Parts: sequence; C-alpha cells; structure tokens
Amino acid sequence: MKAVRLIKEADVIIYDELGSQEALGFARPDASLVYVGKRGGRESIKQPAIDALLVQHCTEGRRVVRLKGGCPSVFSRLSSEVAALSAAGLEWELVPGISSALSAPLFAGFPLTHKSLSPSFTVVSGHDVDGTDWGAFAQLPTLAVLMAGRNLGRIVGKLVEVGWAPDTPVAVVRSAGLPEQRVWRSSLQAVEADTANAGPLSPCIVIIGRVAGDANVDEGTGDGADGS
Repeated sequence: MKAVRLIKEADVIIYDELGSQEALGFARPDASLVYVGKRGGRESIKQPAIDALLVQHCTEGRRVVRLKGGCPSVFSRLSSEVAALSAAGLEWELVPGISSALSAPLFAGFPLTHKSLSPSFTVVSGHDVDGTDWGAFAQLPTLAVLMAGRNLGRIVGKLVEVGWAPDTPVAVVRSAGLPEQRVWRSSLQAVEADTANAGPLSPCIVIIGRVAGDANVDEGTGDGADGS
C-alpha cells in the first residue's frame, strides 16, 4: 500500500521490465513514465545512465519513484542507484517488495519451505554460470535460481557435476502470476529436454529440490505450530 501511495504521488516513475503494467495504472495522468527495463538477450540502457536519470530528476525537484519488479533487495542494481543519490546529497528511502523467488513457487502451487523437504532455501542468480561456486550448494535442500532461462542447461549440468542427483525435482515457472504463466515440473536430468520447445524461458524462476516435486505437499507444510 505504501508503494501504491508513492506511485500516486510521483512526478516521475522510472520503471523496470515489470511483466504486468498494472502498477503504472496508479500513476497520475501528468506523471512522466520512463522505461529503463532490462531483459536477457536484449540491448538495454546501462546502469550509469539510470543512475544519472535518477539524480537529474531528483536534483530538479521532482518526486521520483524508481519502480522495480519483485523486491529491490534481490539482484537489483539498488546499491549503485543509492550510491549515486547519496553522492549527489539527495534524500531517498527504500520500500520493500515481494521477490519472485518467494512468489513464483506459490503461483505454481507449492510452498518454498517445508519442514522436512525444504527446511531452508538459497537464492542464486543464473547469470554468471562460470563465476558461481555451484559446489557450495551441493548439500543444500532447495535452490531458487533467478534469471536462469538462457543458462538452464549449463546450470543443471553444473549441479549434477557437483553431486546433485539427476532425478532431483525441478520446477520452472515462467511469467509467474501473469495470464501467460506456464509451469514445467521435471528433474535435473530431463528439464532441458522438457523445455526445449518452450521458446524463450525468460522471465522465469527455477526451483530445484524435493520441494519442487509433484507430490510435495503433505500435512505440516508450514513452519508454525498450527501448520498454517
């Protein structure tokens, strides 16, 4: 609700690739809407230019909302933007959102945590496959891999290489929460073949672990004493 209020009050909204455009419907008719979205495989505005836009509009006295998809604390360029605003002596505040790592499994029909199947989870970016220490995740119960669409085959190969069982369940959730959402339930050894004819997978979230299996919801899926 705070985000909605700030969008309604904004003079300028500098927004990402949002999937759904509904949030922009709260903007004033006279507000300036500036698209700075990034999508894997497409040419997009560079981060220094986004930083400069924020500083420019704020310096000129406008009320600016920097609208991101999901939560700005997860794999966004938040630190760069905050640093630019702070260096210019400008005031800013952060408003939490809901990360797709948390929401996509629910849209797909299963919880991310489970008292026995998934007592913890780790969120990792799928962008830099070679620069990621996949072996560090070998003994973890659940991985939520963001931005994994283009590198899915290489990622599952790395996980099998470091010790994940080939039959480990995998759920791929594309366009989570949107009318065009699609979900693939598969395994590490089969997911690349199962999604081969799907076209571009981006934007997608990939959940890896037993919690992503078809029959993963049994009694006591919650963490609270009442199982809720």
